[in-house]
Amino acid sequence: MDVQEAMNVVLDTMKAAGEPLNAGKVAERSGLDRKLVDKAMAALKKSGAIVSPVRCKWEPAE
Repeated sequence: MDVQEAMNVVLDTMKAAGEPLNAGKVAERSGLDRKLVDKAMAALKKSGAIVSPVRCKWEPAE
């Protein structure tokens, strides 16, 4: 799986959770490798697709 696919999985996982998640929880819920989640989340942060309402936790941007 490449980073682009992982970004989609991370976003879907966050939307399904309905609450802000940290990278560890995203990895746990999605079944993805933690390093891949970190890369995907870094790309999502850079693009503005996810925001941090609480320190160290992220959710999809509105």
